[in-house]
Amino acid sequence: MKTIIALLLLLLSLSAHSQQDPLYAQYLNNPILLNPAYAGSNQLWQTTAGYRTQWSGFDGNPTTLNFSSHLSMVDNKVGLGLTVVQDKIADVKNTEFNLNYSYRIAVKENHYLYFGLSTGMMRYNADPGLLNLQRQDDPAFTYTNEFQFNTGVGVMLKGDQYIIGLSVPKLIPGKISTNNNTIQVYNQHLYLFGSYIHYFNERLQLKPSLLLKGTQGSPLSVDANVNIVIDQNYSLGLLTRNLNTFGLLAQLRLKQYRFGYVFEMPTNKSVGQRFSSHEITLSYSLPFLDFHDRSMFSNF
Repeated sequence: MKTIIALLLLLLSLSAHSQQDPLYAQYLNNPILLNPAYAGSNQLWQTTAGYRTQWSGFDGNPTTLNFSSHLSMVDNKVGLGLTVVQDKIADVKNTEFNLNYSYRIAVKENHYLYFGLSTGMMRYNADPGLLNLQRQDDPAFTYTNEFQFNTGVGVMLKGDQYIIGLSVPKLIPGKISTNNNTIQVYNQHLYLFGSYIHYFNERLQLKPSLLLKGTQGSPLSVDANVNIVIDQNYSLGLLTRNLNTFGLLAQLRLKQYRFGYVFEMPTNKSVGQRFSSHEITLSYSLPFLDFHDRSMFSNF
């Protein structure tokens, strides 16, 4: 019962500032989840699946499943993509389906500016039958199932050694009404991320990155990490989120496959300080068309 009470208090604190977007510690492995301008930017056909469990062991803890597939077309000038995200906490589940489009403009040799647009639907589902309520007929908990349309925009600058992106994945705030209560399903989130590759030599690189996330009514969120990349196939790194959560990152690349894992351990300053979080991603890349990049070693 204490667990249910704690979870409900957490949900109330989230709803006071509107529903937050899912967390992604490995956002650089799949930036299209945050910025539609990334679609096709690696000049390949890439498919990625990911899973994140936050505060593992906490009953009703947040979990996120994501899938994306995108490729470049028209001599790598146009990108098309699909993203699917399911985010769940306790009895509430949000499922998003988005189509993504990007267009590339050459700034100078091997430096490109990308403009992106996404459009899709979100399904909001709340099922109180999944909760262990003392009163099953409590009017504060009702079954809800609604679909809402949304669209997003993004811009990105990319070179051989850097990437910078700015985006608003959901431009239209979403609200639903049930039992005379208004639920803020989601609000606008502004993302700014960047990363840079420093070459020590041909075999060893340093790759720091930064992600800023802002939304009205909530404090600015800052994710910072730094990775050591060896032979372009192995990487190890450290991360922090607002200096409240710290973690380890690891990645392995075998030809066209890439596997990533993140372990996060919160501090006493964060919610769920007694529970760790885990995130895995698996990507498959293929030079599907004649003008695709055959090197298979894109830094981003």
